Amino acid sequence: MHVVELDPGDPTLAEVLPVLRELRPHLDLELFRSIYHEGWPQGLRFTAVFDDADRCVAVAGWRIIASTSAVRKLYVDDLVTTSEARSAGHGHVLLNHLVRIAATNGCNDIDLDSGTHRVDAHRFYFREGLVISAFHFRRAIAAEPEEPLHPERLDPDQLAINLTAEPDRLEADGSAA
Repeated sequence: MHVVELDPGDPTLAEVLPVLRELRPHLDLELFRSIYHEGWPQGLRFTAVFDDADRCVAVAGWRIIASTSAVRKLYVDDLVTTSEARSAGHGHVLLNHLVRIAATNGCNDIDLDSGTHRVDAHRFYFREGLVISAFHFRRAIAAEPEEPLHPERLDPDQLAINLTAEPDRLEADGSAA
C-alpha cells in the first residue's frame, strides 16, 4: 500500500475518479479535472491510497485554510474508500497521512463534514477519534446573480488601487487619494 499526492495534471486522476464517484457520483473526468484546476490555487489537493496491486482504493480531497474558529485547519472535502476495500485499513492510513500533513503545516484541527445518512462513515470517524463539534447548514443559491451586487469590486484596476492604497488615504468613492 502506498500514498500518492496528485496534482491537477496528473494522469492518475482517471484511476482515482471511480473511487471518488462512490462519494460524488455527479463527477465525470472533465468536471473533476476542471474543479481541481480551479481549486488548486485555492489550496485544493487530492491524495490517494493504492493497494499492493497498484489499484486506487481510497482518496481524499482536502485543503488547509485559515479560519477564525480554528485559526488554521486542514479541511477534508472528500474522504472515501472504495466499497470493495473497506475495513482493510486504507481509510485509516489515508486519514493518518492527512493528520501528519495538518500537524506539519501548523494546523490546530482536521475538520470534515459528513452526510447524515453515512452512518458507516460516522462509525469510522468516531473510531479514528473525530467528534461531532458542530452542525453544518446549507442553502442552495442561484449560481449567477442577475446583476452583480458590487460591480465596482469587479473592476481589476479599481481593486488594484484599493488594495495598494493606505486605508486612511482613500477617497469616499474608494479611489486612492
